Amino acid sequence: MATVTRENIGLLNDKITVKVSQEDYLPNFDKAVKQFSKAANIPGFRKGMVPAGMVKKMHGQALFADEVLKTVEKELMGYLQNEKLDIFAQPLSLEKESKNFDFNKPEEYAFDFEVGLKPSFEVSPLESGKTTLTRYKIKATDAEVEEEVKRLQIKGGNMTEPEAIDNEDNVLNVEFEECDAQGNVIEGGIKKDNSLLLKYFSASLQEQLKGKKTGDTLVFQLAPSFDAERLGWILKDLGFDEKDEAAAQKYFKLTITKVGLIEKRELNEAFFKEIYPNENITTEEAFKAKLKEEIEKYWDSESRNRLHNDLFETLVHETAMELPKDFLKRWLQTGGEKPKTAEEAEKEYPNFDHQLRWTLISDKLIRENQLEVSFEELREGAKQKLLGYYGAGAALDGADWLDSYLDRLMQDEKFVDQTYREMVTQKLFEWAETKVDLKEEEITAEEFAKLPHKHHHHEH
Repeated sequence: MATVTRENIGLLNDKITVKVSQEDYLPNFDKAVKQFSKAANIPGFRKGMVPAGMVKKMHGQALFADEVLKTVEKELMGYLQNEKLDIFAQPLSLEKESKNFDFNKPEEYAFDFEVGLKPSFEVSPLESGKTTLTRYKIKATDAEVEEEVKRLQIKGGNMTEPEAIDNEDNVLNVEFEECDAQGNVIEGGIKKDNSLLLKYFSASLQEQLKGKKTGDTLVFQLAPSFDAERLGWILKDLGFDEKDEAAAQKYFKLTITKVGLIEKRELNEAFFKEIYPNENITTEEAFKAKLKEEIEKYWDSESRNRLHNDLFETLVHETAMELPKDFLKRWLQTGGEKPKTAEEAEKEYPNFDHQLRWTLISDKLIRENQLEVSFEELREGAKQKLLGYYGAGAALDGADWLDSYLDRLMQDEKFVDQTYREMVTQKLFEWAETKVDLKEEEITAEEFAKLPHKHHHHEH
């Protein structure tokens, strides 16, 4: 009779030994031979009349090994289920080499497996008074609103072609040619077309460019001609690494191939209606008030995302939890689509560990606090996601085809699973917000953008 034994071999790491004797697998082997003989097509024999001896001679070893292994797997899975072992992934075989199966000499076989056990833990950061986080409130400034007004006016404006450069909003079509400091073009050097606003250049270069016309040229050095962010863009566009300091010292000859200027849209009711078709905006003041509301709504969303990220990092790194690292690293080597080396598994482990801790924590909190997403909520979430894809928002809501398309989407198991996970995770974060002390701090968008991210090393 089959026996299953278990012994501890490390932290949350057990070895399970399954022993099967011939009485456990031989009846199934004989049955498999009979079934094979009924279905086999072997020349010289009528279908269903192939002698068992012939089947054993031709396929006996494979059928025998298969039935032994199926018996072992059945016993192992039955043991895990009966003992209610909460394990990671699947058991790993500890067999170093293949067994020597011989159906002519049936005997007792023993197979060793190892399992990684899930830890028990408490989510202590959510205990009363344990965690304080900041929710940032970002107010839109008048300057930010004016900048957005200008951006929208330009976005909807018409392109004109002035004779000469005279405005920081001039669009310059240019050709860059690598050269020396004197403007001599380097043979085989970099040559690239680009399109830039005049205001992207440094103040001193802008002054040199003003008054220039199509066909005029100018020699400049990259590094002094752009701020750090735009210098990175230019370097990448020219084929360099954005942090290549040597490339940043190179000289280029700039030839103006076209000068453009977008004629800004007039701030009138027609323009307001174009931007906000569902709002009855008739004055410039109301238009700017709406823009301010939209900007602050965007920053509210960014602030909430930051808070949720802070919650994520706090829960992952401040929840005391032991994991069977050695087992998990071995599992990483064999558990994926492609086998990995020990070195590859070691390199991947920190990120894997980080995500695994979050999965265990979030699953526990969702289960214990009965956080669920109803079908109606799921469908509405899918609808909002769909409207977001089209970027049309409420404009598409109520369209005849929308409900039928949603019905088809709700049949897509992968889409539904992903949407459910996103929505239940959002519910988890919203619930977790109520379990920590939140202090509110009002800051500018510029200050918010410069805040360091809450980040920990992955190693625990």
